[in-house]
Amino acid sequence: MGGALDPAVATGRNEVRRALADLGSGSRLVVGVSGGADSLALAAVTAFVASREAWSLRAVVVDHGLQTGSPEVAATAAAQLGTLGVDAEVVAVEVGTGGGPEAAARTARLCALAAAAQRADADAVLLAHTLDDQAETVLLGLGRGSGPRSIAGMVGRDGLWRRPFLTLRRADTEQICRASGLSWWVDPHNSDPAYRRSRIRTEVMPVLEDVLGGGVAAALARTADQLRADNDLLDDLAAQVGDPHDVRALASLPPALRSRVLRRAALAAGADPAALGAVHLAGLDRLVTDWHGQLRIELPGGVSAGRRGPSLTFIATPVGQ
Repeated sequence: MGGALDPAVATGRNEVRRALADLGSGSRLVVGVSGGADSLALAAVTAFVASREAWSLRAVVVDHGLQTGSPEVAATAAAQLGTLGVDAEVVAVEVGTGGGPEAAARTARLCALAAAAQRADADAVLLAHTLDDQAETVLLGLGRGSGPRSIAGMVGRDGLWRRPFLTLRRADTEQICRASGLSWWVDPHNSDPAYRRSRIRTEVMPVLEDVLGGGVAAALARTADQLRADNDLLDDLAAQVGDPHDVRALASLPPALRSRVLRRAALAAGADPAALGAVHLAGLDRLVTDWHGQLRIELPGGVSAGRRGPSLTFIATPVGQ
């Protein structure tokens, strides 16, 4: 007779079921794996659930090529996935420099997973972000002053992308790996002070836990959930504004709602959503509330906004002017 099911494993399986409750039999899944505890644990519990739900599962092990021995790390992860009955492919990516090393690695990883999902005609791609990752994301957003959208952190479901482990701690994923007979790789970048997120993890969070008496990571994650609910409501209200270019109508809106209407208008005109920030929205707001004949506001993505009488206008940014 087998022993009792490990509580961390049971929780992980339940979170995967909850995250994928909308999928039917025969659905196709892709899980992103790095070789670390979080992603191996996610693959392990998903493999179990997928076999019960008649889902097709394949793993993509992303080799960022940033450290000596990374191909061996990826091959070891793929071999361990094979013991779970999960088909795995290793995809080597080239990490650029845009946005800094962490952002560039994330971009390369997501591009690789999106391409794999397209090849597999996947219904969902699973990412192994944990509650600890969420807390760090909230703190990074606070430090940048990026506004409520950034502080709201990561969502559990974003179209194709699913994050079942946002309620689990890193310690839980390590326990899942131990219970599943998996050994994980510890990325030295996770403790390298050259990376901002690493310092948040190894220096800032322990101090906050000590000073505030514990429970900080969970509290930050709850804050993200609350802000996300507020953001969703304001975004829904913004979508109901009939003409996002009508200055008079915009001026009558509460500032929090007006900023979201302006953001929607800028994105619809072609602005880069990843780079469009608070400073750009403040410039757009001045075109509505404090216009003194400003020529234009240049936005990321090669788009400029201006004002012509009672209307906002968006045009391609003139080259060389």
